Amino acid sequence: MPPKSKFDLRAQVGQTMIMGFDGLEMSGKLGTTLETLQPAGVILFARNIKEPQQTWELLRECQRAVATPMFLCVDMEGGTVDRMRDVIAPAPSAAAVFASGSRKLFRLHGRVIGQECGALGFNTDFAPVVDLALEPSRAVLTSRTVSADPRQTVAYAREFLRGLRDAHVIGCGKHFPGLGEATLDTHHELPAIHKLWKRLWNEDLYPYRMLHRQMPFIMVAHAGYPAVTRSVTPASLSPKWMHDILRKKIGFRGLIVSDDLEMGAVQAAMPIGDSAVQVIQANADIFLVCHYERSVWQTYDAIFRTAERDPRFTRRVAEAARRTLAFKKKRPELKHRRPAPTQATVDKLRRAIWELGEEIRLAEMAK
Repeated sequence: MPPKSKFDLRAQVGQTMIMGFDGLEMSGKLGTTLETLQPAGVILFARNIKEPQQTWELLRECQRAVATPMFLCVDMEGGTVDRMRDVIAPAPSAAAVFASGSRKLFRLHGRVIGQECGALGFNTDFAPVVDLALEPSRAVLTSRTVSADPRQTVAYAREFLRGLRDAHVIGCGKHFPGLGEATLDTHHELPAIHKLWKRLWNEDLYPYRMLHRQMPFIMVAHAGYPAVTRSVTPASLSPKWMHDILRKKIGFRGLIVSDDLEMGAVQAAMPIGDSAVQVIQANADIFLVCHYERSVWQTYDAIFRTAERDPRFTRRVAEAARRTLAFKKKRPELKHRRPAPTQATVDKLRRAIWELGEEIRLAEMAK
């Protein structure tokens, strides 16, 4: 059903976006943006994270400005993607943990990272990476990937997701349908991956096929797959990838989120407002806008204006918002109480990270 009023529509549009921002504390400007747009969530980066208590208070103030429970998000993988290395301690990379060969340590990796996230107030971690560790992407993805073997990638990711769940944190598989063959960094350029469907299905898509029931979120990449779609349109703008393959063929029932719409790979294709509309049209539930306030407003306004004049798009926005709100109601991680971090909490986490590193070292020595 279409929304009954512009107010209902605005609330639905807000549920299609997770936004980033600058700053270490709540400002009047940020508060107004959150109260007006009522986004599905916020995402913080190292620029927002100075101290554990400061981060926890910032996330608490963000939630206070929004009526519905929010996804309080971070990219926290360990290794090169570690937003908390300077406020807690550097966590080992996925590749380092995988090299131990211990499924117990795979799960402990997820649990320790989840505990870090929870201590600072986050309830959602956009991890693990399930791209394959293939030669073309080695210089770009580095230690973020674990294996060229999709079965081994599944073994790590399954346990990592269990570890996050132990810590009451929502996880996310990324970057669908796979960046293992990408020679370009999607932060800056659009890769075209010329891999045939059969190989994609058996290799890059294997982790999603095996884990689609364990992945609460799946993040879609800004990469083109012309052998499948006959164009270099990014998967993040492709109904074939999100609706036909991920929803229908694989059977994913969680939330589909686009990677950041401010990345060069998608900005080269079209203005950011147009890309936000196309992402939702293509069957994503949520898009990320991670950096600039003007981009946040541009995407929100583009979704709202298009929905006002296009009944079919209005229904698509309503469907995405319903799915997101229904998901939120079912997730205990959004209800889990996260007390303010103390020095004792931080010291305990530092010890846990050190112990994980020692266990990795001992496991490698025992080989």
